[in-house]
Amino acid sequence: MSTICKLCGKEEQEIASILGVCPTCARKTESRTLTAEAHRQSLKSFGLGMTSKSGVRCGQCVNDCHLDDGERGVCGLRTNHSGSVQPILTGRAVVDWYYDPIPTNCVAEWNCPANDKSAVGKKSLAVFFHGCTFDCLYCQNWHSKEGLLALRPQRSVDHLIRSADPNTFCVCFFGGDPTPQLQYAIEACDKWLDRDEKAPRICWETNGSMSSPLAHRIAEISLGSGGTVKFDLKAFDENLHYALCGTSNRQTLQNFRRLAARLGDDVRNILVASTLLVPGYVDAGEIERIANFISDLDPAIPYSLLAFHPDYLMMDIPTTSLAEANEALSVAKKAGLENIHIGNIHLLY
Repeated sequence: MSTICKLCGKEEQEIASILGVCPTCARKTESRTLTAEAHRQSLKSFGLGMTSKSGVRCGQCVNDCHLDDGERGVCGLRTNHSGSVQPILTGRAVVDWYYDPIPTNCVAEWNCPANDKSAVGKKSLAVFFHGCTFDCLYCQNWHSKEGLLALRPQRSVDHLIRSADPNTFCVCFFGGDPTPQLQYAIEACDKWLDRDEKAPRICWETNGSMSSPLAHRIAEISLGSGGTVKFDLKAFDENLHYALCGTSNRQTLQNFRRLAARLGDDVRNILVASTLLVPGYVDAGEIERIANFISDLDPAIPYSLLAFHPDYLMMDIPTTSLAEANEALSVAKKAGLENIHIGNIHLLY
């Protein structure tokens, strides 16, 4: 089924009806007014929304919310309380967790020490944070925003700490995204690392939109524990990123660049990148720009290309084809990347 682009008037098959703009026009600044409406609808469905331009600055992430007294941020998890922006919950988070067998099903699994004999007979603690700083219209974990207004389900830091026993090889923080509730995660990590017994490896899967000090802190935690930090580089073009995710990618790219420089020789062991291949929108040209960005930092940084399947508000976009995945792989190799992986291969057709 084809759709007419509201900007250029062309009729194409790979136009997400929720966006109303073709992939070419999604990269134009003029598209932002149209695509912003899609994100207003999306956030409103969870009782969330854009914030005022007055009020107290949060500064936790790329959204840079300014909150009036009692107002929640875009993430729904931080608020202005008597003139100070802070987490709505203290010592607790809206979070779930479960155990995964080793090797795990995490995105960075192919590049993980869990593939060696040191992990035999052990498990991974997968910690799923509800809420996110992005509003991806194709989100495959969109249900993470359900229950935010009621702040459910809640778990204490102590409960999480007890859940990582000596048989826990690694802890992976993901979601949603850890960013809105990083203080909770960091508190747990500090206590694990202070234990007398061996601490678990600590890994992160994130959109990388947190403030720079927080990005450096989680990288330090992973470096000290032998874990990884996986950034989801959703797009390189900022206008396209606004269209798909509702906000800028500047903070993500800046954090990735700074961590690559700070980690030095450890970067290829700690930092991992991934991109979802959204047909039409995140195409070979977009992958080429992302791959060149990574390669300029260090060509040995691991990069995973993930097959897309229709979800949330982009159900009219097809699953990634094998031809599209192979083309993306080819351009990433030409950019000089040395460690590339195709994930979700069961989806390719």
